[in-house]
Amino acid sequence: MVPTVLTAGHVNWDVTLRVDRLPEADGEATIRSQRQSGGGSAANVAAALAGLEVETGLIGSVGDDDNGLLAGRELEEAGVSLSGLQVVDGADTAVKYLLVDDAGDVSILGNDGVNEAVRPADLVPARIRSADHVHLTSQRPETAAAIARIAHEAGVTVSFDPGRRFGDREYGDTLPAADILFVTQREAAALADDAVDSQLDDRIVVVTSGSDGAAVRTPEGTYTHPGFDIDPVDTAGAGDAFAAGFIATRLEGEDIERTLEYANACGALTASRDGARSAPTAADLERFLSDRS
Repeated sequence: MVPTVLTAGHVNWDVTLRVDRLPEADGEATIRSQRQSGGGSAANVAAALAGLEVETGLIGSVGDDDNGLLAGRELEEAGVSLSGLQVVDGADTAVKYLLVDDAGDVSILGNDGVNEAVRPADLVPARIRSADHVHLTSQRPETAAAIARIAHEAGVTVSFDPGRRFGDREYGDTLPAADILFVTQREAAALADDAVDSQLDDRIVVVTSGSDGAAVRTPEGTYTHPGFDIDPVDTAGAGDAFAAGFIATRLEGEDIERTLEYANACGALTASRDGARSAPTAADLERFLSDRS
């Protein structure tokens, strides 16, 4: 039976600007190209999971503008169920402007729009309970906590990627309910200074390090993978693809070492392509890993 995953968090519309360099204060950069596509961590993970042949649904919100229509259409075409996507009348979909330099490094500008309209009262508990796994990304802390609580009480496993605003938001009620926590090295350092770290001793904590791979801390020990040597084109969405690969492989019952290799391959292939929605398919990954075996 195909596992079902429910992602929850931001659904955005991305405008990606390829620039010759990321400008400093009072500096200027040249725009080489521009493209638009769907974005937002929850949406990116959902689309990537669908590409890995995982049945996927989404909890999030968009406006009733053209950007919201396009974002929803892209997800639907990718194979993501939109029964949990809230369309807010008279509101603007969040737009993020991604500046990508020649090294693939990314800076982001954006407006929040209506990507956090979902509140605890809007949730449909039956939708959450019916999933095999729930993946939470950056969103209203009270909404993340409510979803995590419903899933945990139903015996549904939970993963959480709090995102770049981790240090600015209070996720103390969500972190202890997460079976898997995805953080960057910077976020891991902030977590180490937090009292909640001791509550995660019996959980899986995944620390990503970009091109240097990732490490996984489990109750049984720590595992590392150095990543893959690729020429980065655009690192936007690479972390979301990594999370999708990790979740998909873990749900198949693979061991941590295999799961970590697969996740790093997902992230590497995404970083070697343009756009946050360039995550590989299952067939892409098989070829990539076969060439390196």
